[in-house]
Amino acid sequence: MHLLTDLSIERRIPSWKEAAPIWLAGGDRIRITVLGLGDVGTQLAIGLTLLGGDVIEEIGLYDLNENQCRRLEMELGQIAPPPGGGRVPRIRVLTERELFDGQAFFFCATRSVPALGREGTDVRMAQYEANSRIVSLYAAQAAREGYRGLFGVVSDPVDLLCMSALRAGRDEDGGGLVPSQIQGFGLGVMAARAGYYARQAGISDFGREGRAFGPHGRDLVVANSLMAYDDALSRSLTEKAVSANLEVRSLGYKPFIAPAMSSGALSILALIRGEYHYGAGYLNGLFFGALSRMTPEGRRWELIPLPDALYERLEEAYRSLERILWKD
Repeated sequence: MHLLTDLSIERRIPSWKEAAPIWLAGGDRIRITVLGLGDVGTQLAIGLTLLGGDVIEEIGLYDLNENQCRRLEMELGQIAPPPGGGRVPRIRVLTERELFDGQAFFFCATRSVPALGREGTDVRMAQYEANSRIVSLYAAQAAREGYRGLFGVVSDPVDLLCMSALRAGRDEDGGGLVPSQIQGFGLGVMAARAGYYARQAGISDFGREGRAFGPHGRDLVVANSLMAYDDALSRSLTEKAVSANLEVRSLGYKPFIAPAMSSGALSILALIRGEYHYGAGYLNGLFFGALSRMTPEGRRWELIPLPDALYERLEEAYRSLERILWKD
């Protein structure tokens, strides 16, 4: 048996200090920024508005399309429960200078979303190069401003873009963003998709015993059960989860609702509340997806024994990310 934390790469970035982001100190509601109000960013803002009133004081909106910002400020600002029905976050349009004034920042911008019928097999990799340049610009800005909150990456591919943010967010003196500030939000929907197909196959205990690991894409690893791991069944569920987005696209629609909610809103709120959730955190040299929670002492991975066959799959996924990250 193995543990997830046994995974490591040969070429590490040295001298990282693990720490919890500042927004975990105390129990107050926090202010967050959503940057990029396209399909995913808009749905994410809706989800956080509806579900996050207990932990979010304000949602700051930013997009290059000023009309979209204004529209969402009005639309979301007009969402309210009946009297006595609880709180909703305040909605505000931000200037570029205010992006990192809050405690959590979520990058939802994208410059390369494959058109319907042109997506290929691994959609997320088609987005990597263009989105890496954008996230690097904002990570560098966060570093210049001494930002110490959460830098969340929702745009694809989250695990690789997290490393882009980390590289760009360091300054010449070794300061800037640190790994514990950065997290990717892409794995939640892959677990949810695997659960969807598991239910269709009559596997009722996936939600309790099943798990998802690794990237949101081709190298995803789904386990049908940690108690009774079945390699063939797990690989079948993995394939179905990976290709689920193509099924939606075949109907003529871009699949952004489930990612924005399962990977985005629900996972983000679980993180803020200190609960276990799916996300890509820094694990011994790169950002890797699994269940974890944030504590005042830093990230705590779900430490569960992994069967040999499952661990071999995780190693393969981990090495694949390593080859992409260090190909230069």
